[in-house]
Amino acid sequence: MPQSVLIVRLGALGDLVHALPAAAAMRAAWPEATIDWLVDARYAALLALVPAIDGRIVVGRPGGATVTGAIRALRRAKYDLAVDLQGLLKSALFARLSGARRTAGFAAPHLRERAAGLFYTTRVGADDSGHVVWKNLSVAAALGARAERVEFPIDVPASPAPDAARRLLGLAEGQPFAILNPAAGWPNKQWPAERYGAIAVHLARRHGLASLVLWGPRERALAEAVAAASSGAARVAPATDIGGVLALARNAAIFVAGDTGPMQLAAAVGAPIVGVFGPTSPVRNGPWSPADLCLSRFDECECHHKRSCRRATPCIEAISVEEVAGAVDRRLEGGRPRG
Repeated sequence: MPQSVLIVRLGALGDLVHALPAAAAMRAAWPEATIDWLVDARYAALLALVPAIDGRIVVGRPGGATVTGAIRALRRAKYDLAVDLQGLLKSALFARLSGARRTAGFAAPHLRERAAGLFYTTRVGADDSGHVVWKNLSVAAALGARAERVEFPIDVPASPAPDAARRLLGLAEGQPFAILNPAAGWPNKQWPAERYGAIAVHLARRHGLASLVLWGPRERALAEAVAAASSGAARVAPATDIGGVLALARNAAIFVAGDTGPMQLAAAVGAPIVGVFGPTSPVRNGPWSPADLCLSRFDECECHHKRSCRRATPCIEAISVEEVAGAVDRRLEGGRPRG
Protein backbone atom coordinates (compact mmCIF):
# COMPACT_ATOMS: atom_id res chain seq x y z
CA MET A 1 0.00 0.00 0.00
CA PRO A 2 1.59 3.31 -1.04
CA GLN A 3 2.04 5.99 1.59
CA SER A 4 2.31 8.85 -0.91
CA VAL A 5 0.76 9.09 -4.37
CA LEU A 6 1.02 11.59 -7.20
CA ILE A 7 -1.73 11.80 -9.83
CA VAL A 8 -0.63 13.42 -13.06
CA ARG A 9 -3.49 14.84 -15.12
CA LEU A 10 -2.61 18.33 -16.24
CA GLY A 11 -5.82 19.21 -18.11
CA ALA A 12 -8.22 19.88 -19.65
CA LEU A 13 -11.20 20.65 -17.41
CA GLY A 14 -13.48 17.85 -18.58
CA ASP A 15 -10.62 15.35 -18.46
CA LEU A 16 -9.92 16.32 -14.85
CA VAL A 17 -13.57 15.65 -14.01
CA HIS A 18 -13.31 12.21 -15.64
CA ALA A 19 -10.25 11.40 -13.50
CA LEU A 20 -11.95 12.29 -10.20
CA PRO A 21 -13.54 8.84 -9.67
CA ALA A 22 -10.04 7.29 -9.90
CA ALA A 23 -8.85 9.72 -7.20
CA ALA A 24 -11.87 8.80 -5.07
CA ALA A 25 -11.05 5.10 -5.49
CA MET A 26 -7.45 5.69 -4.39
CA ARG A 27 -8.60 7.63 -1.35
CA ALA A 28 -11.03 4.86 -0.37
CA ALA A 29 -8.40 2.15 -0.83
CA TRP A 30 -5.53 4.07 0.79
CA PRO A 31 -7.17 6.28 3.43
CA GLU A 32 -3.89 7.09 5.22
CA ALA A 33 -1.91 7.93 2.08
CA THR A 34 -0.99 11.43 1.01
CA ILE A 35 -2.50 11.96 -2.45
CA ASP A 36 -1.34 14.95 -4.48
CA TRP A 37 -2.22 16.05 -8.01
CA LEU A 38 -0.05 17.76 -10.63
CA VAL A 39 -2.25 20.14 -12.62
CA ASP A 40 -2.01 22.93 -15.17
CA ALA A 41 -2.65 26.33 -13.58
CA ARG A 42 -5.62 26.96 -15.91
CA TYR A 43 -7.58 24.12 -14.29
CA ALA A 44 -6.26 24.12 -10.71
CA ALA A 45 -9.34 25.82 -9.24
CA LEU A 46 -11.40 22.65 -9.62
CA LEU A 47 -8.99 20.60 -7.52
CA ALA A 48 -9.33 23.06 -4.62
CA LEU A 49 -12.88 21.67 -4.32
CA VAL A 50 -11.85 17.99 -4.28
CA PRO A 51 -11.56 16.55 -0.75
CA ALA A 52 -10.09 13.26 -1.99
CA ILE A 53 -6.71 14.88 -2.59
CA ASP A 54 -4.34 16.47 -0.11
CA GLY A 55 -2.33 18.84 -2.25
CA ARG A 56 -2.00 20.43 -5.67
CA ILE A 57 1.25 21.02 -7.49
CA VAL A 58 0.33 23.74 -9.96
CA VAL A 59 2.47 24.25 -13.05
CA GLY A 60 2.32 26.99 -15.68
CA ARG A 61 0.95 30.48 -15.87
CA PRO A 62 -0.91 32.28 -14.49
CA GLY A 63 -0.02 31.55 -10.90
CA GLY A 64 1.75 28.20 -11.16
CA ALA A 65 5.35 27.11 -10.85
CA THR A 66 7.78 26.83 -13.72
CA VAL A 67 8.45 23.32 -15.02
CA THR A 68 11.75 23.29 -13.12
CA GLY A 69 10.08 24.54 -9.94
CA ALA A 70 7.32 21.95 -10.21
CA ILE A 71 9.81 19.10 -10.65
CA ARG A 72 11.75 20.29 -7.61
CA ALA A 73 8.55 20.31 -5.55
CA LEU A 74 7.66 16.82 -6.76
CA ARG A 75 11.05 15.40 -5.91
CA ARG A 76 10.93 16.84 -2.41
CA ALA A 77 7.73 14.88 -1.75
CA LYS A 78 9.43 11.50 -2.40
CA TYR A 79 6.32 9.75 -3.73
CA ASP A 80 5.93 5.99 -3.58
CA LEU A 81 3.74 6.00 -6.68
CA ALA A 82 3.12 8.39 -9.58
CA VAL A 83 0.09 7.63 -11.77
CA ASP A 84 -0.14 9.26 -15.20
CA LEU A 85 -3.79 9.43 -16.27
CA GLN A 86 -3.06 11.57 -19.33
CA GLY A 87 -0.87 9.38 -21.51
CA LEU A 88 1.15 12.13 -23.15
CA LEU A 89 4.93 12.35 -23.38
CA LYS A 90 4.80 15.51 -21.24
CA SER A 91 2.73 13.94 -18.46
CA ALA A 92 4.80 10.74 -18.49
CA LEU A 93 7.99 12.76 -18.16
CA PHE A 94 6.57 14.61 -15.17
CA ALA A 95 5.63 11.29 -13.55
CA ARG A 96 9.12 9.88 -14.08
CA LEU A 97 10.97 13.08 -13.13
CA SER A 98 9.00 13.24 -9.88
CA GLY A 99 11.42 10.64 -8.59
CA ALA A 100 8.60 8.34 -7.49
CA ARG A 101 9.69 4.78 -6.73
CA ARG A 102 7.08 3.49 -9.15
CA THR A 103 5.50 5.19 -12.16
CA ALA A 104 2.34 3.80 -13.70
CA GLY A 105 0.41 4.60 -16.85
CA PHE A 106 -1.55 3.14 -19.73
CA ALA A 107 -0.19 0.31 -21.86
CA ALA A 108 0.79 1.26 -25.41
CA PRO A 109 -2.58 0.73 -27.16
CA HIS A 110 -4.25 3.19 -24.79
CA LEU A 111 -1.69 6.00 -24.88
CA ARG A 112 -2.25 9.27 -26.70
CA GLU A 113 1.49 9.38 -27.45
CA ARG A 114 3.17 5.96 -27.52
CA ALA A 115 6.56 7.29 -26.45
CA ALA A 116 5.01 8.05 -23.05
CA GLY A 117 5.16 4.35 -22.19
CA LEU A 118 8.96 4.44 -22.08
CA PHE A 119 8.81 6.36 -18.80
CA TYR A 120 6.59 3.98 -16.81
CA THR A 121 7.73 1.15 -14.59
CA THR A 122 4.19 -0.29 -14.67
CA ARG A 123 2.00 -0.32 -17.79
CA VAL A 124 -1.69 -1.04 -17.34
CA GLY A 125 -3.92 -2.55 -20.00
CA ALA A 126 -6.84 -0.26 -19.26
CA ASP A 127 -10.51 -0.86 -20.06
CA ASP A 128 -11.00 1.45 -23.02
CA SER A 129 -14.23 -0.13 -24.25
CA GLY A 130 -16.66 2.42 -22.86
CA HIS A 131 -16.67 5.66 -20.92
CA VAL A 132 -13.28 7.22 -20.16
CA VAL A 133 -14.22 7.20 -16.46
CA TRP A 134 -13.96 3.39 -16.60
CA LYS A 135 -10.60 3.65 -18.34
CA ASN A 136 -9.22 5.73 -15.47
CA LEU A 137 -10.86 3.52 -12.84
CA SER A 138 -9.35 0.42 -14.41
CA VAL A 139 -5.86 1.88 -13.90
CA ALA A 140 -6.63 2.57 -10.24
CA ALA A 141 -8.02 -0.97 -9.86
CA ALA A 142 -4.89 -2.53 -11.39
CA LEU A 143 -2.82 -0.66 -8.81
CA GLY A 144 -4.93 -1.96 -5.92
CA ALA A 145 -7.61 0.73 -5.66
CA ARG A 146 -10.75 -0.93 -6.96
CA ALA A 147 -13.86 1.28 -6.76
CA GLU A 148 -16.98 0.05 -5.01
CA ARG A 149 -18.95 2.73 -6.90
CA VAL A 150 -18.34 5.64 -9.22
CA GLU A 151 -17.98 8.83 -7.23
CA PHE A 152 -17.19 12.42 -8.21
CA PRO A 153 -15.74 13.92 -5.01
CA ILE A 154 -16.51 17.61 -5.41
CA ASP A 155 -17.50 19.95 -2.60
CA VAL A 156 -19.83 22.46 -4.26
CA PRO A 157 -19.20 25.78 -2.48
CA ALA A 158 -21.85 28.19 -1.30
CA SER A 159 -22.21 30.68 -4.13
CA PRO A 160 -24.31 33.75 -4.87
CA ALA A 161 -24.49 32.68 -8.53
CA PRO A 162 -27.92 30.93 -8.48
CA ASP A 163 -29.65 33.84 -6.73
CA ALA A 164 -27.93 36.30 -9.07
CA ALA A 165 -29.09 34.23 -12.05
CA ARG A 166 -32.69 34.29 -10.86
CA ARG A 167 -32.58 38.06 -10.39
CA LEU A 168 -31.14 38.49 -13.88
CA LEU A 169 -33.87 36.28 -15.33
CA GLY A 170 -36.65 37.96 -13.32
CA LEU A 171 -37.39 34.82 -11.31
CA ALA A 172 -38.46 34.42 -7.71
CA GLU A 173 -36.37 32.55 -5.16
CA GLY A 174 -36.29 28.83 -5.91
CA GLN A 175 -37.79 29.09 -9.40
CA PRO A 176 -36.21 26.77 -11.97
CA PHE A 177 -34.19 27.91 -14.97
CA ALA A 178 -32.29 26.34 -17.86
CA ILE A 179 -28.61 26.68 -18.69
CA LEU A 180 -27.15 26.80 -22.19
CA ASN A 181 -23.39 26.47 -22.70
CA PRO A 182 -22.75 27.12 -26.41
CA ALA A 183 -18.95 27.32 -26.49
CA ALA A 184 -16.56 24.44 -27.07
CA GLY A 185 -12.80 24.13 -27.14
CA TRP A 186 -12.80 23.00 -30.78
CA PRO A 187 -14.76 24.77 -33.54
CA ASN A 188 -16.23 21.50 -34.81
CA LYS A 189 -17.64 20.67 -31.35
CA GLN A 190 -19.69 23.87 -31.35
CA TRP A 191 -23.35 23.80 -32.35
CA PRO A 192 -24.43 27.10 -34.00
CA ALA A 193 -25.38 30.00 -31.72
CA GLU A 194 -28.69 30.66 -33.44
CA ARG A 195 -29.77 27.08 -32.72
CA TYR A 196 -29.07 27.49 -29.04
CA GLY A 197 -31.18 30.62 -29.26
CA ALA A 198 -33.98 28.57 -30.80
CA ILE A 199 -33.71 26.07 -27.94
CA ALA A 200 -34.10 28.95 -25.47
CA VAL A 201 -37.30 29.95 -27.28
CA HIS A 202 -38.55 26.35 -27.08
CA LEU A 203 -37.74 26.11 -23.38
CA ALA A 204 -39.68 29.32 -22.70
CA ARG A 205 -42.72 28.46 -24.80
CA ARG A 206 -43.04 24.76 -24.03
CA HIS A 207 -41.74 24.60 -20.46
CA GLY A 208 -41.90 28.14 -19.10
CA LEU A 209 -38.15 28.13 -18.45
CA ALA A 210 -35.92 31.17 -18.89
CA SER A 211 -32.38 30.34 -20.01
CA LEU A 212 -29.02 31.50 -18.73
CA VAL A 213 -26.15 31.45 -21.23
CA LEU A 214 -22.79 30.53 -19.71
CA TRP A 215 -19.49 31.70 -21.14
CA GLY A 216 -15.80 31.56 -20.32
CA PRO A 217 -12.67 33.42 -21.43
CA ARG A 218 -13.06 34.84 -24.96
CA GLU A 219 -16.59 33.41 -25.23
CA ARG A 220 -18.81 36.34 -24.26
CA ALA A 221 -19.52 37.36 -27.86
CA LEU A 222 -20.83 33.85 -28.57
CA ALA A 223 -23.08 33.99 -25.49
CA GLU A 224 -24.40 37.36 -26.64
CA ALA A 225 -25.15 35.88 -30.08
CA VAL A 226 -27.22 33.13 -28.42
CA ALA A 227 -29.16 35.67 -26.37
CA ALA A 228 -29.72 37.84 -29.44
CA ALA A 229 -31.21 34.85 -31.28
CA SER A 230 -33.51 33.91 -28.39
CA SER A 231 -36.25 36.56 -28.74
CA GLY A 232 -35.65 37.54 -25.12
CA ALA A 233 -35.86 33.99 -23.75
CA ALA A 234 -32.17 33.87 -22.71
CA ARG A 235 -29.85 36.21 -20.85
CA VAL A 236 -26.06 36.25 -20.78
CA ALA A 237 -24.70 35.08 -17.43
CA PRO A 238 -22.33 37.25 -15.41
CA ALA A 239 -18.70 36.14 -15.36
CA THR A 240 -18.69 32.92 -13.33
CA ASP A 241 -15.91 30.94 -11.63
CA ILE A 242 -15.75 27.15 -11.24
CA GLY A 243 -17.64 27.21 -7.96
CA GLY A 244 -20.35 29.34 -9.52
CA VAL A 245 -20.73 26.98 -12.48
CA LEU A 246 -21.13 24.03 -10.11
CA ALA A 247 -23.70 25.85 -8.00
CA LEU A 248 -25.65 26.97 -11.07
CA ALA A 249 -25.62 23.45 -12.50
CA ARG A 250 -26.97 22.04 -9.24
CA ASN A 251 -29.91 24.46 -9.49
CA ALA A 252 -30.61 24.01 -13.21
CA ALA A 253 -33.73 22.30 -14.48
CA ILE A 254 -31.72 21.30 -17.56
CA PHE A 255 -28.23 21.93 -18.95
CA VAL A 256 -27.78 21.94 -22.74
CA ALA A 257 -24.22 21.90 -24.07
CA GLY A 258 -21.67 20.27 -26.31
CA ASP A 259 -18.69 18.19 -25.21
CA THR A 260 -17.18 20.78 -22.88
CA GLY A 261 -15.70 21.13 -19.41
CA PRO A 262 -18.78 22.92 -18.02
CA MET A 263 -21.00 20.09 -19.24
CA GLN A 264 -18.78 17.56 -17.46
CA LEU A 265 -18.93 19.65 -14.28
CA ALA A 266 -22.72 19.76 -14.55
CA ALA A 267 -22.93 16.01 -15.07
CA ALA A 268 -20.67 15.38 -12.07
CA VAL A 269 -23.05 17.21 -9.73
CA GLY A 270 -26.18 15.58 -11.14
CA ALA A 271 -27.67 18.26 -13.41
CA PRO A 272 -30.08 16.90 -16.05
CA ILE A 273 -28.12 17.04 -19.34
CA VAL A 274 -28.83 17.17 -23.05
CA GLY A 275 -25.54 16.92 -24.94
CA VAL A 276 -24.85 17.84 -28.56
CA PHE A 277 -21.90 15.85 -29.95
CA GLY A 278 -19.97 15.94 -33.22
CA PRO A 279 -16.39 14.59 -33.54
CA THR A 280 -16.26 13.06 -30.06
CA SER A 281 -18.17 10.04 -28.82
CA PRO A 282 -20.89 10.47 -26.18
CA VAL A 283 -20.31 6.83 -25.22
CA ARG A 284 -16.76 7.72 -24.21
CA ASN A 285 -17.05 11.40 -23.27
CA GLY A 286 -20.71 12.00 -22.56
CA PRO A 287 -22.54 12.73 -19.31
CA TRP A 288 -22.45 9.97 -16.75
CA SER A 289 -26.10 9.43 -15.82
CA PRO A 290 -28.04 6.94 -17.96
CA ALA A 291 -30.99 9.35 -17.73
CA ASP A 292 -29.10 12.03 -19.67
CA LEU A 293 -29.55 12.29 -23.43
CA CYS A 294 -27.09 13.03 -26.22
CA LEU A 295 -27.56 13.86 -29.87
CA SER A 296 -24.56 12.71 -31.87
CA ARG A 297 -23.16 12.54 -35.38
CA PHE A 298 -20.05 10.66 -34.26
CA ASP A 299 -20.82 7.57 -36.36
CA GLU A 300 -20.96 9.69 -39.52
CA CYS A 301 -18.02 11.92 -38.63
CA GLU A 302 -14.83 11.80 -40.74
CA CYS A 303 -12.68 13.69 -38.21
CA HIS A 304 -12.96 11.73 -34.96
CA HIS A 305 -11.21 13.58 -32.12
CA LYS A 306 -9.78 16.18 -34.51
CA ARG A 307 -9.90 19.88 -33.70
CA SER A 308 -11.02 20.91 -37.19
CA CYS A 309 -13.42 19.37 -39.68
CA ARG A 310 -12.46 18.05 -43.11
CA ARG A 311 -15.89 18.89 -44.47
CA ALA A 312 -17.16 22.29 -45.54
CA THR A 313 -19.89 21.93 -42.89
CA PRO A 314 -19.04 20.25 -39.56
CA CYS A 315 -21.06 17.13 -38.84
CA ILE A 316 -22.45 18.62 -35.62
CA GLU A 317 -24.44 21.06 -37.76
CA ALA A 318 -26.45 18.12 -39.11
CA ILE A 319 -28.16 17.96 -35.71
CA SER A 320 -31.38 19.92 -35.98
CA VAL A 321 -33.12 22.20 -33.51
CA GLU A 322 -36.09 19.82 -33.58
CA GLU A 323 -33.92 16.87 -32.49
CA VAL A 324 -32.44 18.78 -29.56
CA ALA A 325 -35.82 20.21 -28.57
CA GLY A 326 -37.26 16.68 -28.52
CA ALA A 327 -34.41 15.48 -26.31
CA VAL A 328 -34.97 18.45 -24.00
CA ASP A 329 -38.65 17.53 -23.68
CA ARG A 330 -37.84 13.90 -22.86
CA ARG A 331 -35.11 14.81 -20.36
CA LEU A 332 -37.30 17.32 -18.54
CA GLU A 333 -39.87 14.59 -18.02
CA GLY A 334 -37.30 12.54 -16.08
CA GLY A 335 -35.06 15.01 -14.26
CA ARG A 336 -35.39 17.84 -11.80
CA PRO A 337 -32.72 20.00 -10.19
CA ARG A 338 -31.29 19.02 -6.83
CA GLY A 339 -31.63 22.58 -5.53
